[in-house]
Amino acid sequence: MLAGLVWLGGCASTPPASFYALSPLPEARDRQGSLTEGDLSLGIGPVTLPDFLDRPQLVDRSGANRLEVDEFQRWGGSLRADIVNILSENLAHLLGTSRVLILPAEVRVPVQYRLVADILRFEPGDDGHAHLKVRWALIDPEAETTRAMRESAFRQPYTPGDRDSQVAALSACLGAFSREVAATLLGLPRNYRVAQELLHILAGGGA
Repeated sequence: MLAGLVWLGGCASTPPASFYALSPLPEARDRQGSLTEGDLSLGIGPVTLPDFLDRPQLVDRSGANRLEVDEFQRWGGSLRADIVNILSENLAHLLGTSRVLILPAEVRVPVQYRLVADILRFEPGDDGHAHLKVRWALIDPEAETTRAMRESAFRQPYTPGDRDSQVAALSACLGAFSREVAATLLGLPRNYRVAQELLHILAGGGA
């Protein structure tokens, strides 16, 4: 009986789990009205992140080589899928187009560009900032060429000990990344493929 009471007491003292989800840019979240088919079409994927991050529990970094996994603070679903969905919503808003697809997609729509990303870091640090470090590229799938490639790092402050603040800071990092991708994409020459075909013809490749 005593053992049973101890066991029940232990269960009663177990804290309830909390669940979190990332959020899009405020202007994308609060947008009134629907997006129409724009001039650009973008496919997103693959997007990868380290196995130690792609888990149900929230992960903190405490020091260069130490990770803290919180069993009672969890993501509401797959972190990788949540990241991709947020990027899709942000970029659709920033580019002003509904033609943003998560690849592979059931809808067979040709895309002008494809965003691929390897997320190297995506967690709150012990410095009071959430960090995102990502290697990414914009690819022209038709020409099979890389139009832009870089490694970017973002950080946003959070309130120590406040999980809501940490998740909001991680979302803000994704928002900053989305803005950089959109700015890069919009800065690419729109007549790139025409120029490539002309160069091919001038080089003797024929029409």
